[in-house]
Amino acid sequence: MALDKTLPAQEGGDSARGFAFALSAYLLWGFLPLYMKAVAHISPIEVIVHRVIWSVPIAAAVLIALGRTTEIRAALKNPKMLAMASLTAALISINWGVYIWSIGAGRALDAALGYFINPLFSIFLGAVLLKEKLYPAQIAAIVLVALAVAILTWHAGSLPWVSIVLTVSWGFYAFFRKTLPIGATQGFLLEVMLLSIPAVLVMAWLGFSGQAHFMAGNATDTWLLVASGLITAVPLILYGNGAKLLRLSTIGIMQYIAPTMIFLIAIFIFKEPFDMVRMAAFAMIWLALAIYTGSSLLRLKR
Repeated sequence: MALDKTLPAQEGGDSARGFAFALSAYLLWGFLPLYMKAVAHISPIEVIVHRVIWSVPIAAAVLIALGRTTEIRAALKNPKMLAMASLTAALISINWGVYIWSIGAGRALDAALGYFINPLFSIFLGAVLLKEKLYPAQIAAIVLVALAVAILTWHAGSLPWVSIVLTVSWGFYAFFRKTLPIGATQGFLLEVMLLSIPAVLVMAWLGFSGQAHFMAGNATDTWLLVASGLITAVPLILYGNGAKLLRLSTIGIMQYIAPTMIFLIAIFIFKEPFDMVRMAAFAMIWLALAIYTGSSLLRLKR
């Protein structure tokens, strides 16, 4: 799920237009498992390939329409920026691949868990890598999450690797993405442009080997794969515009909309098993998020 959680610079007040943009983005991300279930019979690699290929013209068209292509041209001439964008592109590809696989494999609850944990993992990364100060409430929240993961590991007999990979890949993606001095949409276009070369090669290989679903006789599969560009690029662009018009605290609370929807879809639509142990683990994580969000709001108010 390509969520761009770069925090907005605005701290004055919320705009109705910004709220509408951000809400639309989070709702689209929340409904994404339904699309992923529809393409579950297609390999995650082929889905990623088409997410990349069809995102390029959409993001490019938006930037051309806005007249904001200067940053892209400059980035393509900057080896250091290209290297960092290649790293973030690799991380987001891992995130996409595991997320797509998890929905098709009936592990949407693990995906939801990963995205619930993500904000607290980002705080942990900041403390470890940037030596940012941890407040007591944040420490308590991180400890609760660690206990929840330990309970799930004990219950399943193995680490909840889907949740961990999604959390770690997105956490490091967001961390390194902040070092790119480029706008959200421009950065996204740069990443998918870099990924488009291997994507085209993989698409050609799938076609020649007879494994491709694109234009293979099933019109539904073809259109679903073409739609992957819209499904990938549109929420990101909506979010990028909305975040600029909202306060940090508003975005901080709204970021839980998507994983909550994934959680509900997993239980009530996909009918994934949700036993007492999982319920206890999720309750601990929700308590951790409540502690973290509450303490953040209090600090912002002060």
